[in-house]
Amino acid sequence: MLNTYTYPEFAYQQSPEQAAGVVQRHPVVVIGAGPVGLTLALDCAQRGLAVVVLDDNNTVSVGSRAVCYAKRSLEVWDRLGLGEGFAARGIQWQVGKVFFRDELAYQFDLLPETQHKMPAMINLQQYYLEEELVKACSNHPLVDLRWKHQLLAITQQEDAAVLTAETPDGVFTLEADWVIAADGANSDTRRMLGVDFKGQFFQDRFLIADVVMKADFPTERWFWFDPPFHRHQSVLLHKQCDHVWRIDFQLGWEADPNEAKKPENVIPRIQAMLGPDVEFELEWVSVYQFACRRIDQFRHGRVLFIGDAAHQVSPFGARGANTGVQDCDNLSWKLALVLQGHAPLALLDSYHSERAYAADDNLLNSTRSTDFITPKSRTSLRLRNAVLELARTEAFARPLVNSGRLSTPTPYRDSPLNTPDTADFAGAMRPGTNCADAPVRLADGSSGWLLNQLSQRDQGFVLLSFGANATAVTVGGVTAQVLEVGRDLFDEAGLLTSRYDAHAGTVYLLRPDQYVAARWRQFDAAAAKAALQRALCLA
Repeated sequence: MLNTYTYPEFAYQQSPEQAAGVVQRHPVVVIGAGPVGLTLALDCAQRGLAVVVLDDNNTVSVGSRAVCYAKRSLEVWDRLGLGEGFAARGIQWQVGKVFFRDELAYQFDLLPETQHKMPAMINLQQYYLEEELVKACSNHPLVDLRWKHQLLAITQQEDAAVLTAETPDGVFTLEADWVIAADGANSDTRRMLGVDFKGQFFQDRFLIADVVMKADFPTERWFWFDPPFHRHQSVLLHKQCDHVWRIDFQLGWEADPNEAKKPENVIPRIQAMLGPDVEFELEWVSVYQFACRRIDQFRHGRVLFIGDAAHQVSPFGARGANTGVQDCDNLSWKLALVLQGHAPLALLDSYHSERAYAADDNLLNSTRSTDFITPKSRTSLRLRNAVLELARTEAFARPLVNSGRLSTPTPYRDSPLNTPDTADFAGAMRPGTNCADAPVRLADGSSGWLLNQLSQRDQGFVLLSFGANATAVTVGGVTAQVLEVGRDLFDEAGLLTSRYDAHAGTVYLLRPDQYVAARWRQFDAAAAKAALQRALCLA
């Protein structure tokens, strides 16, 4: 039990197929009702797919667990109708400060430019996030949440997977066209299929202490290297809702995790940090180790792995849950088009090529953060401390400081779905890059945001046209609709034009996950159709 939160219990219900003793085929079965599994289920349902979610528990995750959710995740959830609520409930922040011993080394701003709908980061306990996702899934007619359903076995056929599940009413069998393994780092699905992680498991241990207190710290991310209250180690501080503060203490390689998380050992660490006069209560305590690893292939037959079931990173940088949400964003539209018969299986294989590339980028950044935070040799420690000393006064040293590179989307620069540029463009909106948001005025005179307008186009492909007189193009059963600047929306602030380096006649082909697939200086229907075919793996 927590002091600030009461865990809900979701009702178990026997499924009709188990009661009837029949084996039923489902389009999509998701294993695991954590943030990633629930996000995937809701995204698929909004694309017209019926989804069954199996979870062996009947409540939300224990402890605050994941805390930081990045701008891109919030944009994904906003497309699903939840982003504004999460942003309002969470603690918004964008400034981080890095301290060396007892002095500020430098600070950074995650979102130095204005005019974005979603904040750079929010801090929100995972149980609040999951509750809202459960509510949204429960209210959607195409999502079937099944609590107290434990996966016992899975076998694969050419066109389906056969799952054996156990409930309070016994054991039964169901089938799925596709199974999504979202059952976390200790995935039973992965174990049943004999799929192993490859990568590094570090010796470094950290203590998580969620503390209830009323403190004067600002709403910022504070990270200390070798502070006076925890010498030769590091400490991280974040504010959450309900006056709960997350404090991470580096413990070192030899620490006994069971001893470290006992209250009589945790409380003195916090008192040393806060001072003897600050009143606080322990909310939740845990010890974790770093891991940076992933599976070789994200698709195994009819089973697709997402989130921690597919990859693990160290928690500094908030790359775990945020990467899992981006997995969902990438997979859902591809799964829908394949199941609806509009795209070949090769489109699902592009899920692996794009998200494994992103996972490798996250693993690289996470490993570098781990090496900087916990140097493995005396020479590495001296180098790190020299960088921190220089960062106080020298701008060139600040990019070398690594207290955890904060989560940002990885561009799919070499994706097979991209159509390379044939003209010169400036700015960041290259093919394979997620779309930047911008404020717009709508045709009815109201204010809006670009990403919201994209998602209202049936969450499908869009031709974003800057006065190009573009026309919709269709490949098979897939149409790229036109969203014209100057007709359907207006760029009065000029930020949309600037962020997309748009001239009169510029056109972008945007994917259903709001990534750039192609762009041109002038609209050409044949080129647009060819780019759409390529983005569907039909060319």
